[in-house]
Amino acid sequence: MAKNQRVTQPDEFKCLKDQLELFQLIFDSIYNGAMVTDANGLVTHLNKPYAQFLGLDAGAHIGKHCTEVVENTRMHIVARTGIPEINQTQTIRGQNIVVHRIPIKKDGAVVAVLGLVMFQDVGEVVKLAKKLRHLESQVKRYRKQLMTLRSTRYTLDSIIGHSRPTAELKQEALLAATNTYPVLVVGESGTGKELFAQGIHHASSRRGHPFVQINCAAIPKDLLESELFGYDGGAFTGARSAGKPGKFELAHKGTIFLDEIGDLPLDMQPKLLRVLEEKVFERVGGNTVIQSDFRLITATNQNLDRLIGQGRFRKDLFYRLNVISLNIPPLKARTEDIIPIARHLLRQAIPANGNKEVRLSPEAINALLAHAWQGNVRELSNVLDRALSTMNGDVINLTDLPLTLKKQSATPDAAGVAPIREVQADAEKSAIVAALKKTANNKVRAASLLGIHRTLLYKKMKKHGVPLSGGA
Repeated sequence: MAKNQRVTQPDEFKCLKDQLELFQLIFDSIYNGAMVTDANGLVTHLNKPYAQFLGLDAGAHIGKHCTEVVENTRMHIVARTGIPEINQTQTIRGQNIVVHRIPIKKDGAVVAVLGLVMFQDVGEVVKLAKKLRHLESQVKRYRKQLMTLRSTRYTLDSIIGHSRPTAELKQEALLAATNTYPVLVVGESGTGKELFAQGIHHASSRRGHPFVQINCAAIPKDLLESELFGYDGGAFTGARSAGKPGKFELAHKGTIFLDEIGDLPLDMQPKLLRVLEEKVFERVGGNTVIQSDFRLITATNQNLDRLIGQGRFRKDLFYRLNVISLNIPPLKARTEDIIPIARHLLRQAIPANGNKEVRLSPEAINALLAHAWQGNVRELSNVLDRALSTMNGDVINLTDLPLTLKKQSATPDAAGVAPIREVQADAEKSAIVAALKKTANNKVRAASLLGIHRTLLYKKMKKHGVPLSGGA
């Protein structure tokens, strides 16, 4: 046995010696210096960077008390208290340096103290602080840019028009922005339903969060559910292995805009209703319940009441969507907006037109006012684009407009515009009176029948001189 011990002892000694040499190399390689004392404050280790900084011979000062080696040291105090001192300032050789003093304990008792020089000069800390401030400012800038990208392109100020209906609609949209109730925007194609949806989002407290939109008529029926609610990996053939979040998930804390809601498949409608009522859903192929805090805005150019009667739209979903209703009249019913919108579109086209400002001739203005605008603002934009592509000079004349507008060209007078307003007002008043009669003067039910909010019903009753007394 003794013989075996004599064989193994040299190997163990060599291994221990190699480890000590490695530890010493590591210790000497610590950036900016390190020192270790025992529990009595006597120096046991002093690495080369620290010795060079102090102007000392490291080997000659091993065994001395720390106060003899480093001025203003507190390592012996930390050895006595056992309390670490982190990021402390210490003046050494006329420099303010930042140090750590860390007690090393065994069985609850301090056996050594490790001193680390973190920065040889406080100036380095100042430089680091400046760098951190710079990075923080960059993060703030990037966050602001991200918020801009995630936000909307249009605000309520982007909605051009001086007519009374437009002014009232903008006021109703501004009121809708102060709450989180669902909004249903109704209007013909091309009237600007998306502008109102984005304007409400931008005016709300959610403007710094995503505005997520999807056209229910543009997504194939088989893919619509995964687009709205997302899917887990492997949910179906061709699905991403990592899965994909849906629009409701992406709209967390923001707004989701479902355009062409009247085209939502019937089998999808109860799923949407559940999400609206509970604000929770599951991805396709998943079993994890996801919660999302979103505000819903929907839009349609269809008559949802007619769809309900045909069994193509659920009545209970309609009531959930139609809490706040914005009814955008067609462009032909607000002729005062035609020329302001046309001039706005021409201003937007200035960069693409060689930075040249384009005007409308009086004859062209008359033609635009006389046209019926079945395609609303979208048709107006198309007509102006065509005129810009063929015109000479900087004035759009009657000859630059499509033939259909030239034929309808006539100078409108006040008498020509007034009947449209009167007919619209009479029709609106008749509808209100009929709804109140049908509901025994119950304002809540009458507003629901008319597809508007009760507050708007009161405004219109006052506007048309319909008595407010009686009913709820």
